[in-house]
Amino acid sequence: MSTTLLAAIPSPDRGVWMLGPIPIRAYALCIIAGIVVAVLWGERRFVARGGPAGTVTDVAVYAVPFGLVGGRLYHVATDWQSYFGPGRNPVEALYIWQGGLGIWGAVALGAVGAWIGCRRHGVPLPFFGDAVAPGIVVAQAIGRLGNWFNQELYGPPTTLPWGLEIYERVDPATGLPDLIGGVAVSDVPIAVVHPTFLYELLWNLGVAALVLWADRRFRLGHGRAFALYVAGYTAGRFWIELLRTDSATTVFGGIRINVVVSVVVFVGAVLYIALAKRGREEPFATGAGADGDAVAVGSAPADDDRAADEAVRDTDGPAEADGPDRDPAGDPPADEPPARGPAPVGKARRSRSGSTRR
Repeated sequence: MSTTLLAAIPSPDRGVWMLGPIPIRAYALCIIAGIVVAVLWGERRFVARGGPAGTVTDVAVYAVPFGLVGGRLYHVATDWQSYFGPGRNPVEALYIWQGGLGIWGAVALGAVGAWIGCRRHGVPLPFFGDAVAPGIVVAQAIGRLGNWFNQELYGPPTTLPWGLEIYERVDPATGLPDLIGGVAVSDVPIAVVHPTFLYELLWNLGVAALVLWADRRFRLGHGRAFALYVAGYTAGRFWIELLRTDSATTVFGGIRINVVVSVVVFVGAVLYIALAKRGREEPFATGAGADGDAVAVGSAPADDDRAADEAVRDTDGPAEADGPDRDPAGDPPADEPPARGPAPVGKARRSRSGSTRR
């Protein structure tokens, strides 16, 4: 009896399935699944850290659309030749379902959307970022599965047992080559390459585990958990980007632009971790502000403060004019003679709280 070992990782024979006239794209499903995981997990962590329930979902209404637009803008800006070069169709810059979301633009513009949502709900942005950081990087890992279906983001040829098989795909209707939307004509690969999408997927899962461990071990707060995610991701993206062979904009004599961005963002994230305030924020107040929004960390509405002060004064006892030991009708108790004027100097007299002072 012989055992056959996996010699390479096969690619799916297609990345699009037709449901009548409606195309079901694996890339889009992976992006949606990643967003769902990030929101659900982020909501759970946010509440566990003392935040109001439902806030992450509310903020995601702003952050997700901003992130998708930012991711696409960054991709088009750094790979503009594919859309605005000779013989290209600029309208395809809008075809987000064909792949092409730059993580840097997604995080940057998504953070703007999150900031808007956080301001509307009274949530400090660093507190929010720390809660959702592991979910975001896991969402990125899930999104990389879409690259597998699209047969994109791979490296040079390899003979390693985990090499990725690339198949020839054609459009069934026209017979023209279509690497992303077509169907494989054979299970014989035209190339076996480094699966850099898989390297990044596994690295991202490792970064999520690192953030979880560090957050529990050091009680990270004030945005430091999010900065650790950024630093961890960029460290991996640096070497993975060097392996990729797909077309990309280059700077400084042939260096891929994402390599440079990885270095710059990594340095910024490390500096933030070193300079940001240590410890974790206090849990949120459980009440709500005048407009119904959650109360921010360490704050309380002014009306509640005044009410609390009045409650403290009430516990000190009745007003001094009524005397500390008088009954509601104003008569002195039976076991105490009526007052005969001020107490002599040096004699004990009762304070407002009922204790004696000298």
